Amino acid sequence: MRRARVLVVDDEPGIRESLCGVLEDEGYLIEAVATAEEALEQIRRCLYEVVLLDIWLPGMDGIEALARIQEMPEADRPVVVMISGHGTIETAVKATKMGAFDFLEKPLSLQRVCVVVKNAVEHRRLALEVGRLRESAEPYRIIGESVPMKALRRQIALMAGTNGRVLIYGESGTGKELVAHAIHAMSPRASEPFVEVNCAAIPEDLIESELFGHRKGAFTGATEDKIGKFQRADGGTLFLDEVGDMSLKTQAKVLRVLDEQRFEPVGASESVQVDVRVIAATNKNLEEEIERGNFREDLFYRLNVIPFYVPPLRERREDIPLLADYFLRQFATAYGRKPKELTPDAYRLLQEYSWPGNVRELKNLMERIVIMYPQTRIEARHIPLSTSRRSSARAPERFASLEEVRRAAEREYILKKLEETGGNVTRAAELLGLERSHLYRKMRALGIEPGERARNA
Repeated sequence: MRRARVLVVDDEPGIRESLCGVLEDEGYLIEAVATAEEALEQIRRCLYEVVLLDIWLPGMDGIEALARIQEMPEADRPVVVMISGHGTIETAVKATKMGAFDFLEKPLSLQRVCVVVKNAVEHRRLALEVGRLRESAEPYRIIGESVPMKALRRQIALMAGTNGRVLIYGESGTGKELVAHAIHAMSPRASEPFVEVNCAAIPEDLIESELFGHRKGAFTGATEDKIGKFQRADGGTLFLDEVGDMSLKTQAKVLRVLDEQRFEPVGASESVQVDVRVIAATNKNLEEEIERGNFREDLFYRLNVIPFYVPPLRERREDIPLLADYFLRQFATAYGRKPKELTPDAYRLLQEYSWPGNVRELKNLMERIVIMYPQTRIEARHIPLSTSRRSSARAPERFASLEEVRRAAEREYILKKLEETGGNVTRAAELLGLERSHLYRKMRALGIEPGERARNA
């Protein structure tokens, strides 16, 4: 572990010597200077965790030096502890408001100095860690102010802190992987690995090796041992994307791992123990796949502990301007281009389009606009969209398949019964001729929260 670096800034040689001695004994790397100008030069050349800064210095005083330090980027900025032999409450308050971590009065208690420096080092470490977590979570922001997206964010915040398995439903391109990342980033496992497996992209004869690993010589081409995705995700999260495309043979093995948190790599006789939270996603109706014999019912119930539904973009058109602006800013920054601005007609055109590729298609379109058009003002004529895919904003093409029509009709009818019963699920189940537990499962699968009413349908 790297030793924390501390800079002592005081014009009294005796103070510098005593502080350096006691802090070196505590294990810190210490340097000392006599003026604020020297201190600022040192801070620009070297990273310090803490600066002990005297207020009364020749030339620039400590308050001005503190102001200069606070202007530095957070990653380069040390925590500042002010020192004064002529301190007043007013000075201490001013320094604290300017960002000083603490205030020490002379004559110094060396024991208190050690405690304050230790706390300051820990404070900086935590601040940087929070900053890193914010940066890592930023790419996984769930953008949208529509009712479905607000509900989705609430559900993520509620469920992320648990170890419950999650099954995410939604069409291709809606952002199922984004939701999985967001759940992981907000979970206690956030500092552990997030490992993704696209079950549709891996050949059937290789997916077992990909998931569980293999031993050298286990099959033709296995020239060395390989660690599988389950083992790489140990302590963290494994994301099984397009889980509906997994073969029945592999499903049986995944089911066993979920039950036992233990598996054998291909060609191995010994088992490997893991602690993995599984998040799965699919663009298929798994209940229909079960009826067809393509998906194991027992695996479905293991995965479907906490169901999430990510709506297609055409069902949340009010979010399209927010997403378009976000992607335009993102790509303008990435490519070093001037920020783009969409005209009202351009926004209208985007909202009239049916978006068969969902958010992924919108993102790709915004990237193309940033690359192809040098002007900052983007009009409707600049947007290359297929006219055959446009629909009236007053009567949008909401459904792309009979399955979507069925789901929408079911959702609307259930919401109507909930409205009639004042949100009483037991009475609504009676009206629908369903068991209460069956209605709860239906509500989860359709993305209906218990308190939701028909006006939100």
